[in-house]
Order: sequence, then C-alpha cells, then structure tokens
Amino acid sequence: MANAPLPVRRSIGTSDGKLRPVHQHRSFASLRSIGALILREMSTNNGRVAGGYLWAIAEPVGGIVLLTLIFSLGFRTPPIGQNFAIFYATGVVPFTMFLAMSSRISRAITQSKSLLAYPAVTFMDALIARVIFNGVTQVLVAYIVFVGIYAFMETRTDPQIEGITLAILMAFALGIGVGVMNCFLFAAFPVWEKIWSILTRPLFLLSCVFFIFDETPEVMRQYLWFNPVVHVIGQMRKSFYPSYIGDYVSPLYVFAVSLILIAIGLAMLFRYHRDLLNS
Repeated sequence: MANAPLPVRRSIGTSDGKLRPVHQHRSFASLRSIGALILREMSTNNGRVAGGYLWAIAEPVGGIVLLTLIFSLGFRTPPIGQNFAIFYATGVVPFTMFLAMSSRISRAITQSKSLLAYPAVTFMDALIARVIFNGVTQVLVAYIVFVGIYAFMETRTDPQIEGITLAILMAFALGIGVGVMNCFLFAAFPVWEKIWSILTRPLFLLSCVFFIFDETPEVMRQYLWFNPVVHVIGQMRKSFYPSYIGDYVSPLYVFAVSLILIAIGLAMLFRYHRDLLNS
C-alpha cells in the first residue's frame, strides 16, 4: 500500500532568502496595512492644522466642557447627586463614545475606496484601523473630561474602575455593531445615510443623557428600555453613584445586540464588498 502524500505547506519567499507560510506573510501585510491606515486617520483628522492629532482630542473635550458649563447654569440640581457637571458627563461621554465609533466605522468603505482598490488592503483592515484609532481617542477624551471635573469640582461620587470599564466596552461594542452594519448599508444604499441622520437626531434626548431612566413615566420606560444606549449610560452612572441601583441595566442585552449587528454586517460585507468597491 503506497504511502499517502504529505500535505504541502504553501510558503512564500522573503528578501532574506527564507521561506515563510503564506498565512504568516498575509498577517504581516495586514498589520502593516492597519498601521498605515491608523497613521492616515491621524493625518486626515486635522493633520494639516497646527497641533495635528491633538485637535481630534481637544475638539470633543472642548465641546463636552462647554455644554457642561452651559447646562450647569440652567440645571443646578441633577436628578442624582449634587454636581450637575459630573452627572451630565456620565451621560454625554458614553453617548459620544458610541456615536463617534459608529460614525467613523460606518464610512470605512465610502471614504477609503481608493485605498481598498489595492489588493494588499482589505475592508477588514480599514474597519480594524478605525476601531483602534477611535477607541484610543475616545478613551483619552473620557479620561481628560473626568479628571478635569474631579480636579476643579467637588462631585461627591465614588468612581468604580471595573464598572466604568464595562460601560466603555458596552459603548464600543454597540458603536462597532452599528458602524459595521451601516458600513454596508451606506455603501449599498447611499440614501440610507440621509435617513439614518434623520432617525438619530432625537437619540440624544431618548438616551437618558439629561435625566435618569427610573424617573420617566412607565409608558415611556417600556420603549426606552429597548434603546441600548440607555443601558450604556445607566452602567456608567452606576459606576459613579454608589447609591444609584440602576437595576434595569443589562450588559448582556447590549452585547447581544452588538454581536448580532456585527455578524450580519460582516456577512454582508464579505459577500458584497467587491461589488460595493466597484460601484
């Protein structure tokens, strides 16, 4: 009985004359592509302005601080706690994290078609690069905002790192899920970008940024609960206010919605990404 042929391991030559497996070569190529795309993100985000990438952090920080000061004048006593600035920040920071992440990822294909035309760059490289870039940026923004408030104000809160980390992960997961799904929809149906912009305008008011879920009428609560952003903000506030129970918060619900959106979005992108790039 003849011996079965040994499996052939595909390799590719390198400049040093050694052979490397094809999958290893592609992994290095993807890492290089992701690194180049991250640098491109940094240069395109205020890259031509003095200060460069710092403005990607300074702009959202400045906007949050300005709105916090304005609303602090009109709302002296927040629904929970004694300091309106920290109450507002615990709502607007996770909301901004979700919105920024989903917005940038959703345009990964439409804004990078010229780069994705090269075989070495894939749409997954573009998605991963935007996740990393925006994730780091939003964490820096949150750190500066919260540290700044604690440095200049008496908040009477007790921030819990574990809970804050969970809230950030929930915001990022939801942002990635919505972003990946919209990445396909924006490229396949350009009109959806306009429709989505209209649909999300009231989201700021429907996500419990200015108020807490527990104080809304029962009729509204039945519908607001299905807004995943409400759970993200609720988790963040639970992590700052020990007396706030927030038993409505369900991280499982947020992660489940996020994973479903990611799975559907990636499936559609893998199936139709070549058609979208050629359209």
